[in-house]
Amino acid sequence: METKLLTCGPKTNPWYRECSDRECQLGKMIAFDTDMIGPYGYYADLSRSWTCGYTNMTDEQASIYSAARDQIEHNMALIRDGLSFAEFNEKSWQIPERFVPYRYSLAAHGVGMADEWPIVALHLDFEGSMGRHFKVGQVICVERLIAAKSTASLKLETQILATETCVERLDTFPWEM
Repeated sequence: METKLLTCGPKTNPWYRECSDRECQLGKMIAFDTDMIGPYGYYADLSRSWTCGYTNMTDEQASIYSAARDQIEHNMALIRDGLSFAEFNEKSWQIPERFVPYRYSLAAHGVGMADEWPIVALHLDFEGSMGRHFKVGQVICVERLIAAKSTASLKLETQILATETCVERLDTFPWEM
């Protein structure tokens, strides 16, 4: 295990923080992000979020979860061989204003033997593409951390393989329904 990030608190951004000592409470959001070195030294990176006790999400939790999932699904569908990072940035899911103060700056990043190139920033933090583009065979993590002022962070991330015609999702861990 290279990274284990777990949060259970209001308005917390779990990025680059180890697990807290805050007790998980029934119905509160739990965000889990893990990076691990797997078979033959290859890297896996995955994030999911749930409610503690698998309770039904509140309307606000469900709205935030839906926004994070929409972004991942939208951005995954864009990735194809030859798509420039600039074009990806222009067509990527645009984060609603209410989530902007709590955003995480990445939309996607490469993985291989570790977190690696490419690093594709969220549209608000994107400064240029250096003429780069996605290629067949790249393994990419598409991710989103979303939070609103009145709730905990929610993090979703999935790992994909870019093929000639589409992307293939490499993880099988389900999304919450």
